Amino acid sequence: MHSLDPENPLRELLGLTRREFFGRTAQGFGAIALASLLPNLALGQQSAAPLGKFHHAPKAKRIIYLFQAGGPAQQDLFDYKPLLNQMHGQPLPPGIRRGQRLTAMSSNQSVIPLAGSPFKFAQHGESGAWFSEILPHLSGVADDLCFVKSMFTEAINHDPAITFFQTGSEQAGRPSFGSWLSYGLGSMNEDLPTFVVLASANQGDQPLYARLWGSGFLDSRYQGVRFRSGGDPVLYLSNPDGICGSGRRAMLDRLGELNRHEFERELDPEIESRIAQYEMAYRMQTSVPDVTDLSKETNETFELYGPESRKPGTFAANCLLARRLAQKGVRFIQLYHQGWDHHGGLKGEITSQCHKTDQPAAALIKDLKRLGMLDDTLVVWGGEFGRTSYSQGPLDINSFGRDHHPRCFTVFMAGGGVNAGTTYGRTDDYGYNIADADGKILDPNKQDFTDGAVHVHDLQATLLWLLGVDHAKLTFPYQGRDFRLTDVHGHVVKALMK
Repeated sequence: MHSLDPENPLRELLGLTRREFFGRTAQGFGAIALASLLPNLALGQQSAAPLGKFHHAPKAKRIIYLFQAGGPAQQDLFDYKPLLNQMHGQPLPPGIRRGQRLTAMSSNQSVIPLAGSPFKFAQHGESGAWFSEILPHLSGVADDLCFVKSMFTEAINHDPAITFFQTGSEQAGRPSFGSWLSYGLGSMNEDLPTFVVLASANQGDQPLYARLWGSGFLDSRYQGVRFRSGGDPVLYLSNPDGICGSGRRAMLDRLGELNRHEFERELDPEIESRIAQYEMAYRMQTSVPDVTDLSKETNETFELYGPESRKPGTFAANCLLARRLAQKGVRFIQLYHQGWDHHGGLKGEITSQCHKTDQPAAALIKDLKRLGMLDDTLVVWGGEFGRTSYSQGPLDINSFGRDHHPRCFTVFMAGGGVNAGTTYGRTDDYGYNIADADGKILDPNKQDFTDGAVHVHDLQATLLWLLGVDHAKLTFPYQGRDFRLTDVHGHVVKALMK
């Protein structure tokens, strides 16, 4: 490390690294560096939400996000379209398509035939919500659900579309939703991560990348922690052979001293994050095995979630584990379930997916409700985009599929202050475009929240609002500008709330 020459400080400064410059110059520079590198401590920062504080009274304490990767077909699940069934096999009218570009997977088709759903639909609950016959369990909680049938996105391919939902940007590198919450609101349980990720063990079509739950340019302490379904839930959580608990504690204490000494010298906030993560890992040695031990659940509970809930790594087991994590104060629990990308063989494939996910998702809502937790737990279900109303490939009942469709699709929410037993937004009679309340097709290039359309950023803004966070105020200064989850977009859809 350099020391300043009082007779010629400029010469010495020119030889310093940037870190040494801020660390060794006058105290004023050191304070500026610390405030810049540790923005959470910058008391005058008006644009950033203080850790652990709300912008307004929250309606929910936590989120359990059931992400269905691949793009579930809304026409075969929730968005009943009798006309589509009547027009089965007829060409898609140009006035409905409105010049939308098609993916390379269906753009070379000489004929683009409309495809009705092969499933029967019926209305359920006092709300009269429509459900496909392949969702017998979710239809049983119809009056707890708040549907949004007018979702839309710009992304037409999986990776950018999933990245967009998780980080607010189609390009990789931004902080994930859970990381923003971890940064903005902090932890509700110091012995468990604020943000936990659970991925089904099924072999899905689309890969999952750790960057989907990464912290981006936020401090690494805010990234999601993925729990595994086999062995230790978190890698390297157990002590190595020959190391006892007291020995590990002594090692961490000494390592902490060395790291704090290094921080005083370097002023690198990542060093403090490293200390915090070592300490969290130590506390998790007790807390994680306890919360992931499903054997403590009753037979009644396993029956509620279904037979697969006894198999680690299944969607059912992860839904049950999500409830346990929510009980322990984990703020954001992200489930990923792949396998919804049905370009062919849709009838059999989507039936199989519903068999895996329908009962557990409904059970989670019922379980939270009977425990008195649904009111302050926000459950979200949905994928990255929808599917086309026309068939990709030959129009055969057993082999037809649907292509990607970002122009309109469905998500639903439950609990956490949402307006239960309601449906917001609608699509046209073909299920191809968002329509207004009178059924008039909206211009896809001009639609916005004032028309009843809900963009990805609008949903993100609304979820944050339910948690007591103003999306426009939860910011982080990086590379000369204030960044946020919703970038410079997003509107809170108050109609979705109680």
